[in-house]
Amino acid sequence: MDSLPEDAGGGPVAVLSRFRRDFHACLSARADELCELADAVLCADGPVQSLAGLSLVAEHRRGHGALYGAVSHGRIDVGRLRRSLAGLPLPRAADGRLILAVDVSNWLRPGAATSPGRLFCHVYGRAKGQAQMIPGWPYSVVAALESGRTSWTAVLDAVRLGPDDDEAAVTAAQVRDLITRLIEAGHWHDGDPPVLVVFDAGYDITRLSFLLADLPVDVLGRLRSDRVMQLPAPPREPGTVGRPRKHGGELALADPATWPAPQITTSTATSRYGTAVAAAWDRVHPRLTHRAAWLDHDGDLPVIEGTLIRLRVDHLPGDRDPTPVWLWSSATGAAPAEVDRLWQAFLRRFDLEHTFRLFKQVLGWTAPKIRNPEAADRWTWLIITCHTQLRLARPLADDLRLPWERPAPPGRLTPARVRRGFRNIHATMPRLAGAPKPGKPGPGRPPGSKNRRPAPRYHVGKTTRRKRTLKARRERTG
Repeated sequence: MDSLPEDAGGGPVAVLSRFRRDFHACLSARADELCELADAVLCADGPVQSLAGLSLVAEHRRGHGALYGAVSHGRIDVGRLRRSLAGLPLPRAADGRLILAVDVSNWLRPGAATSPGRLFCHVYGRAKGQAQMIPGWPYSVVAALESGRTSWTAVLDAVRLGPDDDEAAVTAAQVRDLITRLIEAGHWHDGDPPVLVVFDAGYDITRLSFLLADLPVDVLGRLRSDRVMQLPAPPREPGTVGRPRKHGGELALADPATWPAPQITTSTATSRYGTAVAAAWDRVHPRLTHRAAWLDHDGDLPVIEGTLIRLRVDHLPGDRDPTPVWLWSSATGAAPAEVDRLWQAFLRRFDLEHTFRLFKQVLGWTAPKIRNPEAADRWTWLIITCHTQLRLARPLADDLRLPWERPAPPGRLTPARVRRGFRNIHATMPRLAGAPKPGKPGPGRPPGSKNRRPAPRYHVGKTTRRKRTLKARRERTG
């Protein structure tokens, strides 16, 4: 193994070298090939188009057969790799708070009839109202966000969703495990502000708040504009008998006549959206019933209170008449400055979309035609590792811009520009993979013989249907 580069203390070179050694230690089978495959993804010229094309990169010293064998039969200690990712330096907001974003990105496989575990994935079209349902593998991804407008995120975890998974339960368990690892790594201590976890529309945000209530986290998410929420119950008058009220009046997001005067109203001038006006109501909660996810809840249903925020801006890029956005946070009693920090943190959530675009269009996350979902998980973690190395190499990269590109200020290189110069950084790193051993390809199937073991074909699965009401459960049980 080559000698380590000299770097005083815990500088960028030392942190990157340490993570590369930790990653190699997480590979328990086909380690050398998987390590060289990651280097090939990082050092390839241009976007990754196919797996076989990576075998032609100079940093990849083995053949394409070894490449496919590593993706199909290699092994990665995912638990150890997760702990290694949690132990790295993480970006924080301007106030020192950790902000995590959770979203689902789909690996579309519409023609892979022999691939099990596919679901119908919701895919947006180019025009409004042109959404489609396409078969594929959905992955729930969690990343730490930076402050300010940037295309950088720190991806920390990924979980593939299956037909039998309850999305809210799986997401809550994923966030719980990650928060535990971050606390063990020293990223949160007693007295620090709670970690803010941001979700987009499509998540049951109030249920996630209930499932994560025992953790030092605040949950923030977007609500559908047709939701009906409940105001806090009025104070009970002396001498009143009977059961106390749990809810006040209704607050229909689509009906301004039901909106009481907001407790907080802020106005902020922005360079991208014009004037942003936020109105907030405290202790707003949904009315829960014994249906769907709350069907098997024992005892009285909880009252999950939070802060409701209505955000209205003058304009969006390409849209001169945007509709207001409704947000709900599990934090109560928020001050005006905290309300502004909440909706600004939600806007930072869209930085994760830049990461998904880089994964798919540059690093080639969805380029391979992989049949086995376990191999897809292996390749997904390999791409996450590559992206992490780009993030750690960010202060080491030179701006190798093309003639028509503008110069980037120091520290403002995009992930694609850092990857463009990663080959120069890779030359200074220790070579972790051993030298390839000579070999020859196997005999394969004799020419002219038929395939006697065709691959089984699988139907596209739907999310397992669950009992939705007490009446439906009684009918099914007799």
